Order: sequence, then C-alpha cells, then structure tokens
Amino acid sequence: MLRSTKIVATLGPASSSPEVLERLITAGVDVVRLNFSHGTAADHTQRAERVREAGRKAGRTVAIMCDLQGPKIRVGKFKDGKILLEKGQAFVLDADCPLGDQNRCGIDYKELPQDVVPGAILLLDDGRLKLEVTEVRGNAVHTVVRQGGVLSNNKGINRQGGGLTAPALTAKDFEDIRTAAALQADFLAVSFPKSGADMYMARELMRAAGGRAMLIAKIERAEAVKENALLDIMGACDGIMVARGDLAVEVGEASVPALQKKMIRLAREQNKLTITATQMMESMVESPVPTRAEVSDVANAVLDGTDAVMLSAETASGKFPVETVEYMDRICFEAEQTQSISLDQEFLNRVFSRVDQSIAMAALFTAYHLKVKAIASLTESGSTALWMSRLNCGVPIYALTSQTSTRYRCALFRDTYPLMIKYVGHDRDELLREAEAVLLRNGVVQPGDLIVLTIGEPIGKAGGTNTLKILKIGAPE
Repeated sequence: MLRSTKIVATLGPASSSPEVLERLITAGVDVVRLNFSHGTAADHTQRAERVREAGRKAGRTVAIMCDLQGPKIRVGKFKDGKILLEKGQAFVLDADCPLGDQNRCGIDYKELPQDVVPGAILLLDDGRLKLEVTEVRGNAVHTVVRQGGVLSNNKGINRQGGGLTAPALTAKDFEDIRTAAALQADFLAVSFPKSGADMYMARELMRAAGGRAMLIAKIERAEAVKENALLDIMGACDGIMVARGDLAVEVGEASVPALQKKMIRLAREQNKLTITATQMMESMVESPVPTRAEVSDVANAVLDGTDAVMLSAETASGKFPVETVEYMDRICFEAEQTQSISLDQEFLNRVFSRVDQSIAMAALFTAYHLKVKAIASLTESGSTALWMSRLNCGVPIYALTSQTSTRYRCALFRDTYPLMIKYVGHDRDELLREAEAVLLRNGVVQPGDLIVLTIGEPIGKAGGTNTLKILKIGAPE
C-alpha cells in the first residue's frame, strides 16, 4: 500500500554512512535534508552523492533539500562553556564582549542593541531562559533574568513577539546557495524570511548560480505569520515549512497548533507545498519508541493535509534513525486510512483561469467519480501533478516525466509518485503506449484497469497540459 504523506529526514553524524543511508531510504525516506548550519561544502557535496547512490541502489526517488542557516542570532561563548543564571539577577548582552562570564556575554548579532527597548522580552535557548531588557547602553543590552537556567555557548536568541531586523540571507547563505546549486539540490529552504522579497532574492541567487531548486520558506518569525505577510511569502516561494521551534518561541507554544492548521490550509489553497517540522519524534533521539503524544502530533499533521513531515535531530544525531523513520512511516499510513474524501465540496469555491490547471482539476473530479485505479500525468515541469496533489481524491497520482529534475521534485508532492518515461518522438499514440508500459512494468496497473491520463499537445512543451483521456489498460486505441 502507498503512503501519501512524504518523509523528510535530516542527515548528520548518525545517518551519513552509506550503510545507514540505504537503510533509511529503504525504510521510507523521500527527501533528505542537508542542514547548512553544520558542516562544510565538501561534507554536503559528499552526502548528496551518497544519497543519489543509495537511492539508485534502493530503486527509489529520493530528493535533496538544502537548508540555509540564516542569520546567527546567538549569544557568544563563555570562559567555562556555560553559566547558571538565577532568577532576578542582572545580566548583560554585550556586542563588544569577547568571552562571557557570570555577569555578561557576547552576541553574534551586533545589531541587537538597536532592535530592543526597555521592557522587551528576550528568549534564549528555545525559550528555556527569559530576560527582560531594563536598559540599552551603547552596544550593551542590560537585562534582568525572569526565568533562569543553564546558558551555554552559542545558544539562540529570540524576541518575544518578533521584531529583530536581521536580514534573512547572510554572506554565508550566499556561498551556501552556490553550493546547493552545484550539488543540484531539488529544494532550497530559506530560514527566517519576513516577506516575499527575501524569497525573490534567494531565487535570483539560485538561478544566477545555475540551480533550479524549488524554494521552501521556513515560517519561524512572528512577522511572517501575519496573513498579509504570509500570503506575500507564499506568492514568492514554492512551498512553506511550518518550523515550529523558533516560531513557538516568538509567538508562544499555545498559538502554534492553530497556526499550523491555518498555514497548511492556506498553502494548499495557493497550490504550495507544505512541510511540518520540529520535534515530531524528539523522544526517539534517545528512545527506541515514540511517545503517544508524538504519534498524535504526526498523525494530526497528516490529517491537516501536510505534504511532508520532517525529522531533525531524530535522524541527524539520534540513536535510532532507521527505527524513527519506520515508526513515522506507519503512523502516516494509519492516519491516512482514516481521512474522509469529499472532493465535490472542495471544488465549490475554486476558480480556474488556466487550461492546464482546469485539466488537472477535471482529472481529479473524473478519477474520484469513476473510482479509477490511477491518475497518470505526463508532465515536463511537474505543475499538473502538483495541482492535482493539492486535493485528495483517493486515487494515487503518477507523474510520468522525461525530466530527471521533475522526477525528484515530485518526490515531495503528497499523493504523487514519480516515474521516468522516455519520450519517443512526438507521436502521441506511441507515447501513450509507452506510458501504459511504464505503469504495467512498475506494477501500478493490471490489464483491464481504468485510468485517467493527462497530456499536453504539442508533446514535450512544459506547461502545455490540455488533454484528458480515460483509458482501459490493454484495450486497443
């Protein structure tokens, strides 16, 4: 049985060997995430090569997503590596401090004094520590500790409610985009975008470097979840990541579940991809089984309609990377079996302005009512398959493409399974026979099965899907 929701797994020390990679891919990983916050360009290039090779060995299409670090809004280092902050004590974040002690520490983000005023709340180490700004004096931010704890080297800083002005793309990100283009990344995740302009810049840099990656905007700033900003960002990207870690710190943990549902719904309405991320199976960093709450969290994201669920530390540095993927695979599949399908209702408020989009929607409607075995989309760019995957009609979508880049892109689309096809000249009937043969060879259909097929004419033109056919496998044309 096919799993509709895709699994993204982060590579790291626990999962970068060829042996573990092959096991992860066999267990069900669809997209591998290379986290550019760690490692060198050479490390990422080597891992990308290993992913491609492991995918070939396993006979599976596994895409590569490069995740940019974004601005480093962090404290500096301490003489002893860490300190203990007590509630009520004074503490200074000083842009000029080279090495921290019990009373003050440095900050990587030198503009912090310009971004805060007395009364502002700063959250450190994912919200574990809380500081209230009492005074800004030159390059030093004076605070009082409202929630204490251990503070160690390089922990992150967020401002409650947002408001830090750090640009989404740094000089390091510019270099990393070139690395992502060189290793032929299929997706590029941009950290901390505040507007569509951040995503447009990332796309221009990627194109200038010769890359064709689809852009994923990581929604993790309070400013980004305001509806106008969110729609602006969505208009400039190909998909979003519901990055619940930093987002929860800025807007509060209790706000995140409703925001997750809102973002996934909006993204699907805008024909954008969605990835739900952060601490989905966090306990499995140390434990061989997930908690009941984690099982519910993953299942809830599936029921929300997310395209993919993502693992971070669980597969990058956890003790049970393969087992985590196996559990996530089972949870996603079981959750999908409970989903109700009411496609007619989904069509009521939809307006189609393009021929290819109209064909995609007609294919879903026909497949749903005829209860066909499969939808086959002959696609150059993957757009038709993407549009069809925005609505659940209960029928799997097979993206048949001659383009390797499109094959890997489709690996992230919910309900979509990419297969390579050889375009044989520009003869439509011959191409349809080839499509039928590919579906039969891959065990997708049997003789006598009914399928819905979409194709564009003239053949081979991207964005030209204009024909829908209902075919019986093995029947003469």
